[in-house]
Amino acid sequence: MSSAEAPLYPAVVPPPLPRQPRPPQAWKFIGTSLWGLVVFAAMFAGQLSVLAYFVLIDPAPFGFDKITEHAGNGLTVALSVVMGLPAALLALWIAIRKSRVPFGEYLALRWMSWRYLLLGIVALVVLVMGWEGISNAVGHESSAAFMAEVMKSAQAEGALWLLVVSFCVVAPITEELLTRGFLYRGWSETALRPAGAIVLSSLVWTAMHLQYDWFFFGEVFSIGLLFGYLRYRSGSIWLTVILHGLNNLAATLQTLWLAGHS
Repeated sequence: MSSAEAPLYPAVVPPPLPRQPRPPQAWKFIGTSLWGLVVFAAMFAGQLSVLAYFVLIDPAPFGFDKITEHAGNGLTVALSVVMGLPAALLALWIAIRKSRVPFGEYLALRWMSWRYLLLGIVALVVLVMGWEGISNAVGHESSAAFMAEVMKSAQAEGALWLLVVSFCVVAPITEELLTRGFLYRGWSETALRPAGAIVLSSLVWTAMHLQYDWFFFGEVFSIGLLFGYLRYRSGSIWLTVILHGLNNLAATLQTLWLAGHS
């Protein structure tokens, strides 16, 4: 049989290769930014739900003054901060689950060395005392006046302990997981690199404190830079959570002391 008369066999088509799963990786700049907005919105919604509850159960006529009164109430503020944490955690869990990176690894939930803790405490004390010196030199108040009113309100309702816990424990966890945890992790793996991520996350953290004036903005931003650097050097978010809590505790005690002597 000649080659021209050779029988034709159907071509064997190889089976398609199995689809390779996407390797786990952090969200990049746009993804981190958008998910960061989602986490912030969830946190804000959790906080707003408390304010809405107290406004709705108040028999007084509805109005702007009624909302303002409850927004400055110590118990409302404390519960708002507390309710913001589970809402933010849920949003963070969803975002990180979609990235397929383990939750603890993504947010650097690992312990730090005592050396970094000591270094952080010393650096924080020096920085805060420097700002205190500037405050005294320019005649600026050492503590925001509205914070004293919030604490007096909480004390009158027997909720001062809850306000202290919310300021010194809950708020640091929520804010650090979002800024030095989620935002820093994603942005540091882009063209921003760690240095740019430290600056940008510090700006975001400062913007979350709109209740302060421009002087306190500068102090908050500088503390944010310090926390960001320590987060980068230590590789631990717990370090900045602890330092954040200590800073808030010192500010709370200072406010209580000033309020008691005013």
